[in-house]
Amino acid sequence: MKMGLINKFLLVLCFIVLTLTHVSLAGRSDRQDFLNGHNKARAEVGHGVGPLKWNYTLAAYAQAYANKRIPDCNLEHSNYMDTGYGECIAEGYDQLSALDAVKAWVSEKPYYNYKYNKCVGGECGHYTQVIWRDTKYLGCARAKCHNGWMFVTCNYYPSGNYYGERPY
Repeated sequence: MKMGLINKFLLVLCFIVLTLTHVSLAGRSDRQDFLNGHNKARAEVGHGVGPLKWNYTLAAYAQAYANKRIPDCNLEHSNYMDTGYGECIAEGYDQLSALDAVKAWVSEKPYYNYKYNKCVGGECGHYTQVIWRDTKYLGCARAKCHNGWMFVTCNYYPSGNYYGERPY
């Protein structure tokens, strides 16, 4: 009887360890995808725009907010302006990946006119935050909403998109 109980305990323990390892690897993969996507866009700009570093405080803030969006998946910003953070958000059906979200933000690049420091013919605020020269740290998260969509958010420090200032 004791042997059966020990075997069940070990089986449950192995399942928990494997589950935690899978979650950990998925998190590490997302983290690297977020960083790679951002840093690729920043490298393309040049002009002293250096790579971002991952920040766990920003990531925790992002995850807490993404979790709040699970019931409704509304594409609404958090109260990030009260924190001094910058923020980009996205949502997409099913498995919107970290890299896909960053690509969507960077796809706003054609709408940014550096000469006039304006968005022309569309939105470009996500793109300018991604490449904001003074931003050094990044933390992001994804959450699967009840409607099947994926909510993605990234937070930045120091924030960018200051009115009248150029991103680089």
